Amino acid sequence: QVQLVESGGGLVQTGGSLRLSCAASGRTFSTTAMGWFRQAPGKEREFVAAINWSAGTPYYADSVKGRFTMPRDSAKNTVYLQMNSLKPEDTAVYYCAASQKPKYSSSRYYLVNEYDYWGQGTQVTVSS
Repeated sequence: QVQLVESGGGLVQTGGSLRLSCAASGRTFSTTAMGWFRQAPGKEREFVAAINWSAGTPYYADSVKGRFTMPRDSAKNTVYLQMNSLKPEDTAVYYCAASQKPKYSSSRYYLVNEYDYWGQGTQVTVSS
């Protein structure tokens, strides 16, 4: 089992920045990837960013490229989501996720069902 604890959400104005944190604990040695997803009211959960845990290769949704980054601290088993130039359409509950499935293609990083463990979610609200 892997436990994920997120923090850092809140209310910010358009154009502002927030940084989310996700600390993993438990059986993290089998982690192949970690990701961030978000879900707005009435919408499906969607991919935001992910990172290959061994190589550190990042992946981003087109909607956040150039604005969001996903740094990590491997020693602390912690990933972050640095969100800059925030827009009202970024408003959602943001979830951290961990995968222990092997990734044979980059497309797998984008799929909700590729992730085995999920955090509780943290609300991000961007006001216009």
